[in-house]
Amino acid sequence: MIMRDTDRALVQAATAVAKLRCRSDNHTVAAAVRSTDGRVFSGVNVYHFTGGPCAEVVALGAAATQGAGELETIVAVGDRGRGVLPPCGRCRQVLLDYFPSIKVIVGPPDGLRAIPVADLLPETYVWSDQQVEVPVAARAGVWPTPVVPGSRQAPED
Repeated sequence: MIMRDTDRALVQAATAVAKLRCRSDNHTVAAAVRSTDGRVFSGVNVYHFTGGPCAEVVALGAAATQGAGELETIVAVGDRGRGVLPPCGRCRQVLLDYFPSIKVIVGPPDGLRAIPVADLLPETYVWSDQQVEVPVAARAGVWPTPVVPGSRQAPED
């Protein structure tokens, strides 16, 4: 995919956030995401030994907080001039589950490109495809009695 001017501007926005806000080991990556109406939202990772949220997830939360609808393109940039970083596996899965048509900017500085998130996850697990319809009784907190082939119901006491 060819980089558009709006994609280059998104990289610049994430780079600016990385320079301004990534000044400690707690925040080392910045992300910027653009909605289909052209608004840009940013976030930084929150490092924690328990696996704090990545910058991409924080940017998604910022977009949701500000009422963004569909998101179009996202990019992550490392601190200290590390440039564009590809999303980790967890972020790839989150992006695919929430915004299956989103594009992700990846690649080396001289070869950046915006590609569909699905291209980053071939043969992927799609969370929504794996959800089983839950019976109404189960949703109400009453589970149906399982039926085991060849078994008999226990006599009443």
